[in-house]
Parts: sequence; C-alpha cells; structure tokens
Amino acid sequence: MPVPSGTEILVIASRNVILPGFEQPQAATIKVDIRTGTITEIQQQYVYHPTLVSDPKIQWINAENKFVLPGLVDTHVHLQEPGRTDWEGFWTGTRAAVSGGITTLVDMPLDSLPPTTTVANLLRKRQAAIGQCWADVAFWGGAISGNQTQLRPLADAGVKGFKCFLGDTGDEEFPWVTEDELSEHMEVIQDIASQPILLFHAELDDSCAFKPVSEDPTLYDTYLNSRPERMEVDAISMITRLQERYPSVPCHIAHLSASSALPIIKNSKRRGLNLTVETCFHYLCLSATNQFNRHPEFKCSPPIRNDANRELLWDALIDGTIDCVVSDHSPCALELKKLKEGNIMDALGGIHGLGLGLSLLWTEAKKRNVSIAQIVRWTSEATAELAGLSALKGGITVGRDGDLVIWDPNAEFKVSNEHLRFKNKISPYKGLTLSGIVHQTFLRGCLVYDIAHNGFDGLEAVGNLL
Repeated sequence: MPVPSGTEILVIASRNVILPGFEQPQAATIKVDIRTGTITEIQQQYVYHPTLVSDPKIQWINAENKFVLPGLVDTHVHLQEPGRTDWEGFWTGTRAAVSGGITTLVDMPLDSLPPTTTVANLLRKRQAAIGQCWADVAFWGGAISGNQTQLRPLADAGVKGFKCFLGDTGDEEFPWVTEDELSEHMEVIQDIASQPILLFHAELDDSCAFKPVSEDPTLYDTYLNSRPERMEVDAISMITRLQERYPSVPCHIAHLSASSALPIIKNSKRRGLNLTVETCFHYLCLSATNQFNRHPEFKCSPPIRNDANRELLWDALIDGTIDCVVSDHSPCALELKKLKEGNIMDALGGIHGLGLGLSLLWTEAKKRNVSIAQIVRWTSEATAELAGLSALKGGITVGRDGDLVIWDPNAEFKVSNEHLRFKNKISPYKGLTLSGIVHQTFLRGCLVYDIAHNGFDGLEAVGNLL
C-alpha cells in the first residue's frame, strides 16, 4: 500500500537482499530516512518488529522471501520530450521505467525537438520534465557537427557526457560527425575537469552500407544485410585509433551488436584504453529469424543478428568484455512503424521495451547459470558508474539513495499490453513468457510503483532531475 502521510522512516526486511560484494542473496533489514532519501542503516539479518508497525513515523515492509534489489539505472533511454511527445514523454516513459524496477534513467540527446546540443536546449528539456518524472532523470548532451564550443557549457550545466553518431542519423537536427570533427570535440573534452564520457553510436557509414542484397523491404534479411557487422567493426577501430591520440577522454560504445568487434574491444582493454561497452536486452534475448519478416517492431540499429552472435555477446558480458546492459528504449508513433505494410526498410527503427529488461535478462540468464547479483552489476552498478552517479545510485549501501525494488524471481507472466506502460504499445516482446515480476519500487524511500494497487493508484511522481 502507499506509504502513509507523515512517515519519516522506511524499513524493509527480507531474507534475500542483493548487497554489494556478495554473489548470493543475504538476509538483511534496510532503513531509509525518507526525509533525506538515503539509506541510513543495514542490518545483515532478517528483522521484523510487528509491534512497531503502529508507529506512524515508521513504515515496515516485510518482504519475507521476495528479493530486494537496488533500483536499476538505465543509461540509454529516448524520452523524446519536448517536441515528440506523441512518441514518448517523461510521464509515460518514467512510469514504464519504475514498473520494471528502474529508478534512474539517462535521457538521450536526440529525437526531442530541440535536441540537447546547447545549454538553452537542455534547459528547455529540463523545464518540460518538471513534475512529470516517476524516476530520477539525468541527461546526456549531444556532440554534433559544429557544436564543439557548446561542450564545456553543457558539461558545466550538468550533462553526464556526450553522444555522437558516425553516420547519418536520419535527423537533420542531430548531424553526424566525421573523424576530423571528433578530434576537435575530443580536444575540448580532454580539458574539461569533470572528464565527461563520449558515447558513440558505433556504426561507420561507408560504401558497404544501405545496399541490401534482397530488394524485398518486408524481409528482415534485407534490412540486416544493409547494416553489416563491418560497420560496427570499422567504427570501433576508428574510436580506438582516436583514443590513442586522446587517452584521457573516456569513451563508451553504445548498443554493441556485432560480435566480430569483440577482439578489437578485448585488445583495447588489455592495452589500457579508457573504453567501456554496453549491449542491450534485445541483442541478448532475441535472435534474427524468418519470424521477423513483415514485423518492423524488430527493427533497430544496429540490427538484431543471429543466435551464434547472441551467444558470443553473452560470453563477452560474462567475461567482462562488455560492461553493462541497457534498454535503448527508442519508441515512435505507431504509424511510423509501418505495421500494416510490414515494410521494414521504410519503418522507423527503435525497440519499444522500457520496463521489461529485468525480466528479459533474468529469463535468459537462468539458462546460463547467471546470478541475479551479476545482473545487478550489469544493470545498476556499472551503469551508475558510467553516468557518474555511483555516489548516489547503483547499490544498497549506507549513504546512497534509498532506491529499492521488491521482486519475485519465480513469478511468470506473458507479455501483453497491460505490461507495457510506455506510450505506444508495440513491442517485439509481446507474447513472450518471462520470469521475474516487480512488486514494488521505492525511489529515495518513496513508493512509486505497487503492483497490488494498479501500479500507481494513490502514488505521486517524485523523481528528481540529476
């Protein structure tokens, strides 16, 4: 039930808490001061005092055998407001997030109008978000052709880093950057004291791209052949080449799809380059098949590839070559998906899936003997570190925010519209049976999602802008 008015302290007791440094769930009792939003005490034992339930200042939650996880941090989300709120927005996107245990997300700089490429545009986006956020929200800035002088002011204004594209974005408001332009951007970034990270959409636009072998636009292979793995390999080769010249600039590969790029990444990390890598739920949980034909909801860039590729991504995630997993929730209005026509080539790309990631990853992880502690590292700890939020987010420790998720790993559900809390209810995951259900989500000690009360009944949007 919603936390009663006047409550100052939240206490959650569980026999299965995911604490940093432990591979197995631990019995623990967690105390959160709702007034400050921080965790003030963790007892490593299951303690429940029914006699104190009547204290109006203390809200006791007896999670018993349900798991308690730290709130997830999704660092790759397109909320698209202002300007394209018919695609997604802060209200719907953050509700979808907390329904899946995500308490913090970082908004991508493109797809909104205007994009987050100047301080003025950032301020417009922050203004649009006020009062609408159910999760805490931070922002990436954009590194585009010609905006090198905007990078330092954007960093000073609070963006967590900068996203760039190495090929045509399809968005004239967010032009891609050449290698020479990237050098200019990195010259600026290396002198910013906060050392913001530079994120890459790592597909290098070249002569091999966008020339499908088959001309049938309804076949997924037509699209897959138009974006070969070589585009990612060439892009990551270029990025590591730039890192040799600018070793102090942290670089991050967004949404890695091509397993053939893994040797370059492994070698770069062995040589000590400041490089991190993410992949996405859809690359780990889906494999390209003929069932994708005439189904543009599976279209994204880079594309979803075959099952052998997927298994190599899992191997790289488990051995640490890939650092984290994110959603890349990149929705659009339904008509832009060309569902009736089944035209994959003409459809706008992007996966609709925010809020399903924990269940998706757990369903696949169990097949590979991967623990929930590992999943927490990939989706909370590592992503908080990526966005520079580790002091507040990413784990259940004293002094961090009281972002907590009560989760049942054994429950199952079949994905349908009722599980899609985002605006446009289309998803490649519809019809899948998934394991793991979020029962409650707490943001800084405040209940922001409760499955027992229709998700949001009686609750408030208390998210902060970070």
